[in-house]
Amino acid sequence: MNHFTKIQFYIIGIVSIAIWGLLGWNYFHGGVPSHHILAREDLPKFSNWWGGILLPLLTWLVLLRIQKREKLNEKQALNLSNFPQKIIYGFVGALMYGILLALLFTFKFNEILGYFFPSVMILALFYPIYRAECLLGFVIGMTFTFGAVLPTGIGSIISIIGFLIYNLIRPAILFVGNFLKNLIA
Repeated sequence: MNHFTKIQFYIIGIVSIAIWGLLGWNYFHGGVPSHHILAREDLPKFSNWWGGILLPLLTWLVLLRIQKREKLNEKQALNLSNFPQKIIYGFVGALMYGILLALLFTFKFNEILGYFFPSVMILALFYPIYRAECLLGFVIGMTFTFGAVLPTGIGSIISIIGFLIYNLIRPAILFVGNFLKNLIA
């Protein structure tokens, strides 16, 4: 077993302990909540118990994806200075975004929440928010408030939209901008 695989097991273990600790705490303090899709009672609801399976599985899949995408070898995994910083920045940024979004929802700052979705779409023009580490950070950031199922679904939709913006709309804007720049010059 190489070093990166050991790190993956440690990270998955930490996430598993955290989610099961949260579920245990919820169970003994009023019960494990369930959440309706889009907070509408006429739509289906999901129990936070599903997060005990989903979050470790998502973490495992994300770590596999990162390893494959970045072609990380054991030497890079051993030395954090060689580890791609963009992965850490993407994860932490999405984690902070998820936490802030959950806090705004919890404290009912609905007028500010209305700006969050458009702002992340603008961010998608400049940064690849569709990457796996961003999805995981977003889901973990929102898990305490919403469980893991709804943030995974919403995060997946945001990732797809972010992929389209970054890989289709952004190049089109850059092409038109370069065309106009060359036309004027």
